[in-house]
Amino acid sequence: MEIQILKSKIHRAVVTEANIDYIGSITIDEDLMDAANLIVNEQVHVLNYRNGARIVTYVIKGERGSGIICLNGPAALQFSKDDLAVIISYANMDFEAAKSFKPTVIFPVSGNKLAL
Repeated sequence: MEIQILKSKIHRAVVTEANIDYIGSITIDEDLMDAANLIVNEQVHVLNYRNGARIVTYVIKGERGSGIICLNGPAALQFSKDDLAVIISYANMDFEAAKSFKPTVIFPVSGNKLAL
């Protein structure tokens, strides 16, 4: 049996942009992607601390070191600049293997930078 478990999480990132005129997705700083073990086109759930919105979209690589977290397309209607967001991805895994799996969770600091 396989189950779906938490794979990656960026906890309390600050939304830097919301761009309604883009075709969709979330743009994430490549440093944050690497640290959280996320890849381009991976499905993510994005949760908004301000209004409780939860959207499902996919990752686009943002400029490394920029701190960018940009909700694009219709998702921009649920997020505004300076909102706090949680970005989560899940993975399917064998039930027994899932018991010992450790997800990657990061906690960005000011400017969506990685803590040293």
